[in-house]
Amino acid sequence: MNKFTEKLKLVFSDESLRKRMLFVVAAFAVFRLLAAVPMPGIDVVRLQSYLANNQFLGLLNIFSGGGLSTLSIVMMGVGPFITGSIIMQLLTIMSPKLKAMYQEEGEAGRMKFAQYSRLITVPLALIQAFGFIVLLERQGVIDPLPLFSLITNLIVVTAGSMLLMWIGELVNEYGVGNGVSLIIFAGILARLPATAGQAAFTFDPTQIPLYLAFLAAALVIVFGVVVVTEAERPVPITYAKQVRGNKVYGGVSTYLPLRLNMAGVMPIIFALSILLFPQMIFNFLLASSNATVAAVAQFGANILNNSWIYAALYFILVFIFTFFYTAITFDPEMIANNLQKNGAFVPGVRPGKSTEEYLGSVLTKLTIFGALFLGVIAVLPLVMRAVTGITSLAIGGTALLIVVQVVVDLITRIDAQVSIREY
Repeated sequence: MNKFTEKLKLVFSDESLRKRMLFVVAAFAVFRLLAAVPMPGIDVVRLQSYLANNQFLGLLNIFSGGGLSTLSIVMMGVGPFITGSIIMQLLTIMSPKLKAMYQEEGEAGRMKFAQYSRLITVPLALIQAFGFIVLLERQGVIDPLPLFSLITNLIVVTAGSMLLMWIGELVNEYGVGNGVSLIIFAGILARLPATAGQAAFTFDPTQIPLYLAFLAAALVIVFGVVVVTEAERPVPITYAKQVRGNKVYGGVSTYLPLRLNMAGVMPIIFALSILLFPQMIFNFLLASSNATVAAVAQFGANILNNSWIYAALYFILVFIFTFFYTAITFDPEMIANNLQKNGAFVPGVRPGKSTEEYLGSVLTKLTIFGALFLGVIAVLPLVMRAVTGITSLAIGGTALLIVVQVVVDLITRIDAQVSIREY
């Protein structure tokens, strides 16, 4: 406790760290201000009713940071940027040049890679904004727009997404934590008062056992995510002794920490992004004048609206993206080569290829357990929703999972900044 108090004092007493924290708070304030600026011509009552009965838009509202609930100028949130990042990272599998740019060219390569992601974000934001505006027009939430007003709104909404992306990147550079994750986190927190008020207004004493079950699931999620995020497997590393002149270097033993869940919150965000995309297309095509297209869209929408199928797809995508993101962030071949170049080795394992295979084997075992655990925790609220019929559990569970992951990551980063200043 004393150590925590000392570090907390250091956070507020250190000028540089204090400025970083204040920058994050200022970014949150700007984001919430933008989320409160609505588009013109909105039927607020119909919008709230439509959002309450649509799980797809409820999940999308998480990514928009609550901007969709008011159809604000940032109603698309950071969704297009996340989709663009997914596309670019998927391309690293097919393109050796992009993989080398992301993993081997250092900071310059990652900056160039990020620039490509930004360029992809613009057309994605335009497409998604057009799809949602037309969809909401057909539902009567927005008054029919003439061509000029439609183009204007498309430009404004796309600019809003790009502005949020820029704010997120500023937080990465001048603040603490991952900017995109923190924007989603801020939107979820901003919805808590309204959610709590709604829960209090609709409180039913006969549902107390279900409320207790949801509370227990929430505590399990919080505890499980914290434990899995902090858990790591230390791989022992020894540096060979080297004689230079009259001095002996090396001979030091240390370890390489391999986290149980290296991907953090990104598999959840990626999985939801992939699930939202076909739902957006099906919802858009439901009002098609072509009977065949409308029937196919209705069939696809019915499949994704099935809680068990949705939960299964969610679990599979979280599992896959945990492996995918871990493979991008940790390359056993590169680590093995770096260890060999620096005269380091894993005791009992030959340097080079054998070390690469050993690290890959350990990482695979860790990631399998981490991915299974993360997938189970992700779908647990969806299963509870299917069993109990309380529709708010699925969205609440997803939001809770993201909040816990972001808070744990933020605390870890702040602790790292404090440790640097202590030394």
